[in-house]
This record gives sequence, C-alpha cells and structure tokens, in this order.
Amino acid sequence: MANNTSTVKLNHFLHSSQSHAVLREWQSRGSTHFSPADFVLPLFIINGDDENEDIESLPGVSRMGINVCVEYLRPLVTEYRLRSVLLFPVMKGTDKQIAHAFDATRNPVLRLIPILRQQFPDLLVVCDVCLCTFSPEGHCCVFTADHKMDNSASIAKIAAIATKYAEVGAHVVAPSDMMDIRISAIRNALNEKGFDTVSILSYSAKFQSCFYGPFRDAAGSAPKFGDRRAYQLPIGSKGLALRAVERDIEEGCDMVMVKPGLPYLDLISQINSRFPDFPIAVYNVSGEYSMIMTAAKHGVFDLKQSVFETMTSFKRSGANIIITYFTPNLLKWIKED
Repeated sequence: MANNTSTVKLNHFLHSSQSHAVLREWQSRGSTHFSPADFVLPLFIINGDDENEDIESLPGVSRMGINVCVEYLRPLVTEYRLRSVLLFPVMKGTDKQIAHAFDATRNPVLRLIPILRQQFPDLLVVCDVCLCTFSPEGHCCVFTADHKMDNSASIAKIAAIATKYAEVGAHVVAPSDMMDIRISAIRNALNEKGFDTVSILSYSAKFQSCFYGPFRDAAGSAPKFGDRRAYQLPIGSKGLALRAVERDIEEGCDMVMVKPGLPYLDLISQINSRFPDFPIAVYNVSGEYSMIMTAAKHGVFDLKQSVFETMTSFKRSGANIIITYFTPNLLKWIKED
C-alpha cells in the first residue's frame, strides 16, 4: 500500500490512527472521566546519559539524560499507568546543527526511543518534530541566502526528521513548526518508507504566545533574532486557526492540537464542533503550568483542585488528549481517588 498512494487521498489512510491501544482510546472520543490515557507527559532529553538538570522556570521539571529518564519513567509506567510521552531533544552549543537531528550520537531522542520501546512496550512514544532545537538561529525553519524563510526546504527537512524518528520506533510524530503543507510532506514520506501505521499529531492551531517562555528556557530554543510571528498564528485569529486545522486534516494528519490551552478554549470548542470525528489535543503549556505551580506554592489556591479544574475545562471544551507537565501529579491523584 505504501507504494500506491498517488491516486488516493491521504486522509483515507486510517491504520495510523488505530495502530496502538492509546491511539484507539483517543479515537474513541466522549469519555467523561479522567484516565491515564488522557494525559501525555512532555520530557526534555539531553546528551549525558546520567545527567539531570533542574529547570528554574519550570518547578518540578528537569532535563534528563537517557538513563535518568528511564528510571524516572519506570514507577510512572508500572505503578501509575503512564500511557504516553512526548519527547523533546535539547541540543546545546555546537550540537545545534540540523544535520545532527539524524545523528544518534548527537540527538539523544534517537537513542532513547528504542530503549523506551524495549523497556516499556505498551508506552506510546510521541516525538516532537521541529527544526528550532537543531537550528543555530533557533527558528522552526531554514532560510534562503537572502535571509527569507524557505518553506519548501524546511518541510523537506521536517519530513526527513519525522521519518528518522519512525525508523527508530516512534509511534507518533508531532510536527510543531507551523510551516505550510508539512503534513502532506510527512505523510507521503512516511508512506513511501512503509511507515503507514505511524500516526501524525499536528500542532495545527499553534499561536504566537508569551506563555512559551519557560519551555524555551528548558529547550534552549528561543530564536536568536526576530520572532515567530510570521508562521505562528496571531492571537486574535479564529479564521486562520480553523483553516490550518482543516488543511492539516485534509493532508492526512490523525489528530490535531491547540496550543496554548487556557487562552484558546473557544478554539477547541469550535474545532470540536466543526470536526467531530477527529481527536483534539491541547497543550497545557509551560507558562500555564508555572503560573499554577507558583500560585499554589504561595497559597493562592489548592494545587490539586486547580489542576483538576483546568483539566476539566480542557475536556469540557472538547479536547480528549491533554499534554501537560502535571501528568505525574494527575496519575498519582487518579490512583489515590
């Protein structure tokens, strides 16, 4: 099938949406209760297998080497039923080169994925796909010689990175770059290599936001010049967001995402109404997490109550996949309750 897709619409391929138990739960929308399958844990992975670096702006979150990460995940998976993770490679110094995305000695996620598949066979492994962490400029694209955004060259690199993650065992690739028509480029590249059961979770409605600050600190991915407003959505736009979601669905993604979460609940609701057959992910981003953690630390409100209220707002608006740094807390609270 991978070699006979030229006359078939890309969104007619369904196996990539149902090839894992967690994916099937995501596709079976409508759950009114919280379960471990609702939550995805973002992880920052660094070279230096035994290193563990605290992130000041993200209390309770750290950058982890492979060995540290595996041992951190073990009780979450075995005792608290963690079902899925979202991996972000953190590249530093001279490692910030796009060519290093394909080099397992430079990109730690390439080494971690097979280990996770072997150690935790039921864990769904999702990989963020973008150029910003590998680019010396810190942008989600590559540029022409005259410093203009080169969309065609960018999506070629992004599709190649997605395919590389699939080759080492990723179940899901999650492009976060917001380049034009990158979903079709990824879907075609995956299918041509025989990875037609690998799912695509598209950052479809990703807004330019001040709430990304702690993440950029954690990942070292802040742009070195300018900003990302030319390719991330304007904060006041509904039309562009809905157009982006519809485009990505037509190009063959399996799930769509809204990012950030709390300021864009209206968009989640509208996407849910317009595309009821597609699972919707929401990214409860670093700034939202840090605000709640800081407020709870100072006694402004109870941490558990505020987190569950936030998660309920996501599900009420129509999201059924919640990417959040609160996942370890939530898994423990769910088990306790």
